[in-house]
Amino acid sequence: MRMRYALAAAVITGTLAVVAAAPAQAAEYSSALKIKGIQYDAPGRDSNSCRTGNTRDEYLTIKNYSRSTTVNLKGYVVKDATGNKFTFTANHYLEPGDYVKLRGGRGTDSDANNVVYRQNCNFMWNNDKDTIYFYKPSGARADVHSYTKSRDDRDGNGYINYHG
Repeated sequence: MRMRYALAAAVITGTLAVVAAAPAQAAEYSSALKIKGIQYDAPGRDSNSCRTGNTRDEYLTIKNYSRSTTVNLKGYVVKDATGNKFTFTANHYLEPGDYVKLRGGRGTDSDANNVVYRQNCNFMWNNDKDTIYFYKPSGARADVHSYTKSRDDRDGNGYINYHG
């Protein structure tokens, strides 16, 4: 009889552990838009000169993972761990499965070319490690990713792909 109670208690405890673990695993943010990848170390010698620099080659890819919803990026915010910030101020619509590259430097935003420029020639991402925060216009967190060059970029090309 004691064995039956012990077994029942073990089953109940195991079930409670699974139920209690479910919210922790559900920490993925409820957003159609997610950070797909980042080119955090622009190829070549780093130079943030607007005329001759390579900040345009540093970019963050944001993808719409929804199967049916188009999302307007206007009002979304991207930040790094030290508070560098970019806000999408213009309408930029991402169809389901579509993506946009948020590039450094100056340029012309283009829906057709899936690109938005920060209009700032200073680098935003650290070459060794950083944390990227992505916020909805409401202020709710849409996604977050941290990286370190040694752990996440084993081939050393300065690019990390987060989602397929």
